[in-house]
Amino acid sequence: MFKKVLIAEDMEDINKGVFSLLTELGVTQIDQVQYCDDAYLKIKRADVDDVPFDLVISDLSFKVDHRSQTYPTGHSLVEKLKSEFPGLKVIVYSVEDRLQAVRTLFNLHHIDAYVCKSRTGLKNLTQAISEVAKDEKFLSPEVSNAFSSENELEVDDYDISLLDNLSKGLSQDEISALYRQKNISPASLSSIEKRLNKLRIQFNANNAIHLVAIVKDLGLI
Repeated sequence: MFKKVLIAEDMEDINKGVFSLLTELGVTQIDQVQYCDDAYLKIKRADVDDVPFDLVISDLSFKVDHRSQTYPTGHSLVEKLKSEFPGLKVIVYSVEDRLQAVRTLFNLHHIDAYVCKSRTGLKNLTQAISEVAKDEKFLSPEVSNAFSSENELEVDDYDISLLDNLSKGLSQDEISALYRQKNISPASLSSIEKRLNKLRIQFNANNAIHLVAIVKDLGLI
């Protein structure tokens, strides 16, 4: 079992729940932070002092306040930690249940477990900790089909960005202008039209509204 664990969570009641769980599991050193920057600094300091953390349990969403953050979200924290400390075990504990987000965290950032906050969240977190301690991966039941064959669709981050902007009510012209402004490629209107037509065919959607509804149901956006 893990001996030194860091909890990155800005909700005090959830922090207490995770702390109690870890205490019951016999974890001897538990640190808690409410900012991702503080989490990174603690992990960096512990590594420099040769007393590294064994595990990080982090939320994804952190409330923005007056304090400027280098890592404002759990996504950015996880990406940084796994790139700099690849051997560090990371469990994400979040209300987010979009399958695409889960796949990205596993495939790109190589997290070790994903647990959804729910009525059985702490129970699933207990199981996740046990599995990760054995070098296994864990997915909450709510997102357990994230890697099933029927959900392994040929969509990339660019497609997800298109669909997300479409779901926000942006027209293809507006998306094109936005991508030019942000230097996202391809940004031409013709390229965006072709990509959306391809997605409509792939998802068997009748129109853009139908397409957005389908991908939302699949948890892609």
